[in-house]
Amino acid sequence: MPSIHQRCVLFADLRGSTSLYETLGNAAATALVTQNVSALARIVREQHGRVVKTLGDGLMAVFDSPAQGVRAADEMHESLARTVPVARRMPAVELQVALAHGEVVEMAGDCFGDAVNVAARLLDHAGDNETLATSAVLAGLSGREQARFRSLDRMQLRGRAEPVHVHLLEARRLGDAATTAFGGLSPLAEPEVIRLTWVDMTKVFSGPSLPIVLGRSPQATYSIDDSRVSRSHARIDWHGGTFQLTDLSYNGSFVRFGESAEIVSLRRGSCTLHGKGVIGLGAPPLDALAPCVSFEVLRLLDTDAGP
Repeated sequence: MPSIHQRCVLFADLRGSTSLYETLGNAAATALVTQNVSALARIVREQHGRVVKTLGDGLMAVFDSPAQGVRAADEMHESLARTVPVARRMPAVELQVALAHGEVVEMAGDCFGDAVNVAARLLDHAGDNETLATSAVLAGLSGREQARFRSLDRMQLRGRAEPVHVHLLEARRLGDAATTAFGGLSPLAEPEVIRLTWVDMTKVFSGPSLPIVLGRSPQATYSIDDSRVSRSHARIDWHGGTFQLTDLSYNGSFVRFGESAEIVSLRRGSCTLHGKGVIGLGAPPLDALAPCVSFEVLRLLDTDAGP
């Protein structure tokens, strides 16, 4: 018989495992991926959760409370960071985690419901070594736990009509580079400003304006009305004294710095934005028809334009 419960739903996914098979071979790569997924499952049980299913390179789990889910996400990131590479030139394997909380229907060992769907879709928007959570998750946390989250504003999730307010979990220990995608964050660091231009729309962002979500959705911080752009295509954050661009799309984001012919291709990856250049959304900037956003990182003294 199906039963209905309030649950915190967690999805975790290891990205980069495909490159492991190319580099290490099938047997060694399979062993490593299995070892890592087993470690994630063990953490779920240690935090009093239940693994609903494993999903190849990841898993789905449920917890009685959001606090348990957040603690599990922290332990997962730290566990993966402690994994000793089996080869010197082993490709990086990154962990993405998504959390949602709400009513869940449990039946025959599986779970269904809106919270399950939201967590699964939210995983698509997580960058390398990030944990994203919904506002419902934060509502079940203490004030101290809530303070570790940073609002990413509302995001449009695939297959869902209404946007969802999404929050990013900061590293548990700010000085520990192993627990954050971009290393330790300096609480004293003040952001410069970044100027974005698309067609005739120029905006300058700094401080409270960050993070910036670039996308086709009207709710995006920097909305680009082009069918080739995903609703939430990419995100710009301030991390450790630099601007970081994270691709959230299926078609990728492409960055060209200055007049350089070299293009950095991002597919769910991140890179540091410096100087000036162009961001191609869904296609490289060399494509004359590609929707491209020009960027320029400026010191505060270089501009008097407010966010």
